Formats: sequence, C-alpha cells, structure tokens
Amino acid sequence: MDHGADEVRTRSGSAVAQGYEAILIAGPTASGKSALAINLAKRLGGVVINADSMQMYRDLRVITARPTPEEEASAPHRLFGSVDAGEAWSVGKWLRAAEGELARARAERLVPIVTGGTGLYFKALTEGLSDIPEVSAEVRAAVRAATVDVPAEQLHEELAHRDPETAAQLRPTDRQRIIRALEVFQATGQPLTRFQNARAGRLLDPEQCLRVFLAPDRDALYRRIDARFDAMVSLGALEEVKALAARRLDPALPAMRAHGVPWLIKALNGEMTLPEAIQRAKADTRHYAKRQFTWFRHQGEGWLWLDPAEAERAILATMSFVEGPPV
Repeated sequence: MDHGADEVRTRSGSAVAQGYEAILIAGPTASGKSALAINLAKRLGGVVINADSMQMYRDLRVITARPTPEEEASAPHRLFGSVDAGEAWSVGKWLRAAEGELARARAERLVPIVTGGTGLYFKALTEGLSDIPEVSAEVRAAVRAATVDVPAEQLHEELAHRDPETAAQLRPTDRQRIIRALEVFQATGQPLTRFQNARAGRLLDPEQCLRVFLAPDRDALYRRIDARFDAMVSLGALEEVKALAARRLDPALPAMRAHGVPWLIKALNGEMTLPEAIQRAKADTRHYAKRQFTWFRHQGEGWLWLDPAEAERAILATMSFVEGPPV
C-alpha cells in the first residue's frame, strides 16, 4: 500500500519502508543531499552512510561541508570524518568499510541511506569493483617521488611504453590516474586494465535500491556553490586548511586536493590573494558539479532524477510502507 509523505509516520510510530535494500542519494555538490538524507533517516528509522570521498577525512569538516555535529546527532551517521588526511583513501577501502556498515545497519534494523557525490562509490556498490591489488606505501612513495616534477604528458608517454593498453584509455593530462597506473605496474608488473577486467561482486542489487539523483537548476546551483564557499570561509575554512598545510603532507594525497584546499594554501603562502583563491576555488567547485551531472547522465542508468525541492515527498510517495520493524 502506498502513502503520501504527509501520511508517513516516524520510526516511533513503527512505519518503515519495505521492499528496498537501501536508498541511494547522489547529486552534485551543494544540491541538498545531506539534508534530504537526514530527513529520511529521521522519518524512516535510517542510518546515513557517507559516499563522498572527501567527507571521509576528519581534517576537512568545514571545507567539505560535512554535516555539523548537531546534524550528525539528529540521526545515525557512518563513515563521516573517519579517516586521517594522511591516508590515501580509495574506492576499494570505502567499499570494504561500506560493506561493514551495511551489515551493521541490517543488524540494527536501520534503513541504509547511502548519500554522496562520488559516482565511483555508487558504481562499485551496485556493480562490484575491479580487483586491483593494494600498492605498498614504499612503492607509492617511490613512484610519486620520481614523478613529482614530471609533466603529465611525459608520464603518459612512460605509461604507454610500460602499459600501452591502459595508457590508451587515459587522457594524457589525467595525471592522477596515470600515476595510479604506474604504481600498479611497478607493484605487480601487470597492466592496470588486467585487474579492472576482473570485478568483485556487488554489495547491493541496483534493482532492489531506490536510486535518486538530485538535479537542481544549474544557475541556482552555481549561485549556491558560491554562497556556500563564502560561508565556509566565514566558518573557519582558512584556519582548517592552515592546520592541514602545517602537517606538510604529500600534495598528491586526496585530502590535499579537496576543492578549495590547494588554492587556500596558495593564499596562505602568499602566492595569491585570498579573494583570488576564493574565486578559483568557486570555479573549480562549479566545474566539478558540472562533471557530476555528466557522469551520472552517462553512468547512472536507472537513477531517478528529482528536483531537490520535491525529492523527499516523491521518495516517500514512491515507497511502500507497512507496520512493523524493518526486515
């Protein structure tokens, strides 16, 4: 039996969603994913599981717009701020952590609500993951030390010599993925594509999940991105980045490349003014939002695209509700 949003009782009333393994909420940055996930968790008796690669890092609460302590206290949250910035987190590590949190949600009879903007996390969750071996810290450090001052195009030529199949699939300017392929080849002597073609099993059946992509108006989203970054700065983003920079971590680490971090570090180092850094950071974030739209348009078959203002009502109206605890 279907009920509209106004008829759905809270968990205390024992009305819970049935028929879905999980609710997956994706969307571009600043589209309102966290607020929607929290509202649904409170309505349905759920747990919010992070699927944003940068909100994993405990050092980056402000500049990644991670849920506030008050928001986290309003509903169970998992995998937010759980990783140190000095760790090179990956989709494989996230998938293993997510597997544990999904099992925990089932044991605690909570509805898993997986939310974030990292498309590869959702792809791995519902399609499985290439079985790429872990690269040791020693190999990673050696490769990165050898490539630090080498132009991306030159690195691509080196990869084409060692692993032509993988090189053919990468843009010559895609520095990070080129270095990743070089690391895997250095560690294993095998092409990266060989591992990518062997996929591990998925954790969730996509057809058994309610998959929602929040699709706000682009111009309104870009204005919200700009306003949010200004708010981040007023809330202490510069101080947060200053503390991160003081750790003198490898600039190639994912946390050091979070949107806004490199530009604010340049401002702190006197390489540009703070207003210039803020404008560059806003532009990067807007470009990233555009790429998120593009990724899900091409990779997100079966996702329901919704206006954020209508998403909660539409989700609740779509779901089936029965009396009793989740199963």
